[in-house]
Amino acid sequence: MSNGTLSNYCKHKSTLIKIVLTSLIIILFFSEELYAQYPTTEINKKFEAYTDSLKQVKYTNTFPIWGQEAYKKGFDIPYPTGVMVNYMYVKQGLIIDNLQLGLQTKNLDIALTPVDFIEFGDNYSSAHTVMVRPDLWIFPFLNVYGVFGYGQSKTEVNLTFPIELQSIVEQSVRTTGFGVTAAGGVGPVWIALDTNLTWNKPEHLDEAVRVTTFGIRVGHNFVYQHKPYRNFGIWVGAMKVKLGSETFGEIQMKDIFSQEVFDRGNEIATNYYQWLNSLDPTNPIDAAKINKANEILTPIVNRIAGADGESIIRYGIEKKAKQEWNGIVGMQFQYNKKWMFRSEAGVIGDRKSFLLSVNYRFLL
Repeated sequence: MSNGTLSNYCKHKSTLIKIVLTSLIIILFFSEELYAQYPTTEINKKFEAYTDSLKQVKYTNTFPIWGQEAYKKGFDIPYPTGVMVNYMYVKQGLIIDNLQLGLQTKNLDIALTPVDFIEFGDNYSSAHTVMVRPDLWIFPFLNVYGVFGYGQSKTEVNLTFPIELQSIVEQSVRTTGFGVTAAGGVGPVWIALDTNLTWNKPEHLDEAVRVTTFGIRVGHNFVYQHKPYRNFGIWVGAMKVKLGSETFGEIQMKDIFSQEVFDRGNEIATNYYQWLNSLDPTNPIDAAKINKANEILTPIVNRIAGADGESIIRYGIEKKAKQEWNGIVGMQFQYNKKWMFRSEAGVIGDRKSFLLSVNYRFLL
């Protein structure tokens, strides 16, 4: 591991630890009022018998720690161990900076070269992912979990200058990671703070992309009168997603450009050379662009004009989400303490998302 990679890893690990510690401080500060992810804290006459029965529970499981104390207070804490299966769709805008390009053909081997005068239009990334999330409630208010996923992603990049060109890359993505949720109830509502760190490895990238997610949700559960273990919850919240900034990879031109691009190859080349010939070689700024263009852009444009799909484009970029924060709404139906069904949507902000989830919980 290089010094730069180690430094970035330590930086993000430190950030994650700070978020977790902050969440714990908030939870422990309200420890007299907070217990469990979906507690019933407002005791109603119709639930008194059920609450009294919870206070009589002899809890002998190791997790969650302080589980017996939670039951003594009349809290109906969830089973400590669970496996959640999620399907998620997300689409968000991307901002791309510091582009580097390289090219490998039978006769050429051009290393990554900075190209700072290329301009981008609107760029997007979308993904369909299925994830498995095993989890464990360490305390009645603190859950840890792992994330393991596989899906398909689609990235659309639009160049607007010096040539108009669209690149669409579709590829599989594998995801691994871990996270922490701190949650509890205050009066009639519950609050959940969640953070996770995942590494997403698209097939055409050299290294996995690190993604840090932080979310806050505030909601209320409606408990069934004759079946207090069954409830329906709704919530609103906000989520922040921060992408790892540096991305490097290589891909064949046939996998990055559509047939329509190759069909327009001569037109693209004509427009490119018109721009190149319009530059003034006696102007230092234009002269630098000419040298850089001839070094890397001209060979790429010539391959597009020749419909060469076998050549390999190398690339390096810095990217970030167009908007890191978005608003979310969600709901969950808890059929019993073993089965829960959830849906959540990102509806406010640039990032749009949709989640379907089933959660099975059990005692060890």
